[in-house]
Amino acid sequence: MSDEKLITVTSPLLPDLKEFEKMLEDIWDRKWLTNNGYYHKELEKALAEYLGVPYISLFTNGTLPLITALQALRITGEVITTPYSFVATTHSLWWNGIKPVFVDVDEKTGNIDPDKIEAAITPRTTAIMPVHVYGTPCDTKRIKEIADKYGLKLIYDAAHAFGVWQDGKSILEAGDMSTLSFHATKVYNTVEGGALICHDEATKKRIDYLKNFGFAGETEVIAPGINSKMDEIRSAYGLLNLKQVDKAIENRKKVAEKYKEAFKNVEGIRCLDDIEGVKHNYSYFPIFIDEEKYGMSRDALYAKLKENNILGRRYFYPLISEFTTYKGLESSSKENLPVAHKLADSVICLPMYADLTDEDVERIIEVVRK
Repeated sequence: MSDEKLITVTSPLLPDLKEFEKMLEDIWDRKWLTNNGYYHKELEKALAEYLGVPYISLFTNGTLPLITALQALRITGEVITTPYSFVATTHSLWWNGIKPVFVDVDEKTGNIDPDKIEAAITPRTTAIMPVHVYGTPCDTKRIKEIADKYGLKLIYDAAHAFGVWQDGKSILEAGDMSTLSFHATKVYNTVEGGALICHDEATKKRIDYLKNFGFAGETEVIAPGINSKMDEIRSAYGLLNLKQVDKAIENRKKVAEKYKEAFKNVEGIRCLDDIEGVKHNYSYFPIFIDEEKYGMSRDALYAKLKENNILGRRYFYPLISEFTTYKGLESSSKENLPVAHKLADSVICLPMYADLTDEDVERIIEVVRK
């Protein structure tokens, strides 16, 4: 193991501590720690404006908005989704008693392949839940056409897609609802946190009831809700981080450009291309290894980086469909998901964060190019 400093795969965006202390003092003075407090309301307003969305509801993590979206839209039966994601996507279906149906992904982006969706639709299908993998937008136009044709609801897991725009519109406008994660590892974080985006006031009201035990007033409960509200401390932290997220994304873009330039002529390494008309957030930097051309397997490179005190991440590996909970589903067969398996077996995400130094980036590049 190298004695050089450890380079982690990610590092959290942190607000100024002195500014945060002032806000904490104010929270202490107000003595209102949760339940739709001052900073919670301020953060919802600020995020709706920044993200270009009409209605946003804050949550205590990124999984609960997925669970709540399914409840709010009264989804049942089967939902078509992707095996190439973080396991929370599918867990949200399981927790709602819904059967996940996996379809294969597009090799170029890792997103759900629209060409595979229609064949998976059955009389029990009620919705599609795609993921904007690594923050790269799905083919939202094609997916909407399919959803409309079969009368299906459309919920986007946009955990990676904070601040992503396409053709001048927020990617969060797509579908019936979109969810975000504000986990410490994300481009924008509130330590833990998340959000659910919808398009009308009535739906926003229902979501807010559901995330507060179903209370519609002091003595009236209108649905079997859950407790998933964001507190004042994380809301204040989030307001401060929002002030610096644009700069953080700029820095991430510079790191991505250095990686791309360094690897463009390295045989056996494929990077994701920026898409024309998309404002990317550079949330991850995955590379895909062709073992035969590169001369080394993905796992061997992963180990080599570790030996040099550099932590990569095989993200997403293994596929959700390979986990014990979901392996028994018919749609989990390897024959059904060849592209997803190919990506899962060849991907490694390199370190990517706003304060990654030039020296760190050069060290990473040197190990990968060797």
